[in-house]
Order: sequence, then structure tokens, then C-alpha cells
Amino acid sequence: MEANIGISSENREIVAHQLSKVLADEFVLYTKTLNAHWNLEGMDFHSVHLYFEELYNQSAEIVDDVAERIRQLGHYAPATLKNFLQLTHLTEQDEDGNDSRSLIKKLLSDHESIITFLRGNINEFQEAHHDAGTSDYITGLMEKHEKIAWMLRAHLK
Repeated sequence: MEANIGISSENREIVAHQLSKVLADEFVLYTKTLNAHWNLEGMDFHSVHLYFEELYNQSAEIVDDVAERIRQLGHYAPATLKNFLQLTHLTEQDEDGNDSRSLIKKLLSDHESIITFLRGNINEFQEAHHDAGTSDYITGLMEKHEKIAWMLRAHLK
């Protein structure tokens, strides 16, 4: 049964497609955070290892929330690695070291990339596609990423 939530089918499709890109970015970031957690080395291993665990748990929740938002709009969430790699703005490249500074820099860059993409869609979702709910949702998501980015930046000082 089609969703009858006051947003046209065409607008829901456009928003769901943009959210699919967000989902792909979030899943790739989740995977990269797991990589950082698993492969970290250095004198600060214990504390940063625990911090990365916190981050990947947050990421797992975000991935689930974004997929559920897509479903609320009446569309299916992409759920294959192939789809995610086609939709993501992030790169899988991993050429730097496994020290905390290198890993934090990579994760910070990805969080900032997601923040920029989310910010670019807030008004469009509300104004062009009449979806205040998704606009509000991604505003909150952007704020989560901004807080994480601030904390990652603080590690690099």
C-alpha cells in the first residue's frame, strides 16, 4: 500500500533517493570506523580503541535510523555493498597509517563530508519537496555529526 502522508509520490521518491545516498555514506563510515577500531596501534591504543567502539555503535544506530526513514517514505532502503559503493560520496581508500592521529583524520574528513551533504539538503527537503519531517530528521543527524567532528578535531590538537 502506498504511503499517504501528505507528500507527493514524486517528492517522496526524490527524498528517498537522497536518503539512500546518506545511508550509503553512513554505512561506509560505519565500516571505516570498525576498521579504525580493529586496526588501531600506538601508545594511546586503549582509550582510542574504546572511543572508536563508541563511534561505531553510534554509527550502527544511525544506519538503522536512516534506513527506517526511507521505509517511512514508502521506499526500500538499498542494502547491498554494491549499492552502497555506487551511492556513497565517501571513498574506501585506506592508505595512511593505523595510528590514532591518521585514523582520526580520516574519520573527521568523512564526518565533515556527510555534514556538508546533509546541510545541502535541509532546505531542499522542506521547500522543494514539502517534507518537513525529513528536513528536521537530517538537521538532527547533521548535529550528531557536528558533535562527533568537534570531538575528533579536539583529539588532533
